[in-house]
Amino acid sequence: MLVNMSVFAVRLKDARLRAGISQERLGIEAGLDEMSASTRMNRYELGKRVPNPALVERFADILGVPACYFYAVADIEAELLIQFNQLNHENKLQVLNILKKEMLF
Repeated sequence: MLVNMSVFAVRLKDARLRAGISQERLGIEAGLDEMSASTRMNRYELGKRVPNPALVERFADILGVPACYFYAVADIEAELLIQFNQLNHENKLQVLNILKKEMLF
């Protein structure tokens, strides 16, 4: 579980590093001005600024994670969100059905 630092900041950095993309490149691809993209991204990752929801959605699309990943406090939930997001629709339905059956016991 994350402590002392913004959950969003930690998750953003983690997702960016997993994707192997620089702060500047992520910012530019998300539509930030080229001159300030690196600085703004650095501030987001340090938890000094919080992006608006539309920008968070763009980050998620670029990094291949669901937007809710950035707000998952528990590491295990964050990892589940990433893994679930990578499944195709049919497999997502299978996982949901398994979970529903498990909850009945």
